Amino acid sequence: MNELKVKISGFGGQGIILSAYIVGKAASIYDGKNASMTQAYGPEARGGACSSQVVISSHEVDYPLVDTADALIALSQEGYDKFFPILKKDGILLYDSDLVTHLKSNTKVIPKPIPATRIAEELGKKIVANIVILGFATAQAKIATPEAMKKSIKESVPKKYVDLNLKAFQIGLEYKGN
Repeated sequence: MNELKVKISGFGGQGIILSAYIVGKAASIYDGKNASMTQAYGPEARGGACSSQVVISSHEVDYPLVDTADALIALSQEGYDKFFPILKKDGILLYDSDLVTHLKSNTKVIPKPIPATRIAEELGKKIVANIVILGFATAQAKIATPEAMKKSIKESVPKKYVDLNLKAFQIGLEYKGN
């Protein structure tokens, strides 16, 4: 891998920024790569548009912003609509099929749906939908190794929710879709 540019989008309260932090930490600390993470969100803490981005590279990261994404993780329709245009041709679109229901037709990307919110609700905490989709992204887009992601999750989420988050990650990692 030379460089992988990942954009994560959704709304405040979904763990969008935490997701990028987990990915960046996994790639840089546990996989020995270079990584840069940036974030953007509106004035609303919860419910407003939110995005984060991670650039993972085998060499020094020259530019930390994602202007063309290799992978887009969309946890809301608004996030999908706003950032789909930066997903490169043959890029991977990983999206929560419970919340992103209107896809652009006739596109040249690789769509990978997962009902992340539904899976998280079945686990008892809707808030872990971001971790479900990170597991899925680990398997489908190779954003980091599963081992590195698990270590990063353990160190990034509140201790009392580590087991739940690891279970959510594993379900996403093993999800095969339809």
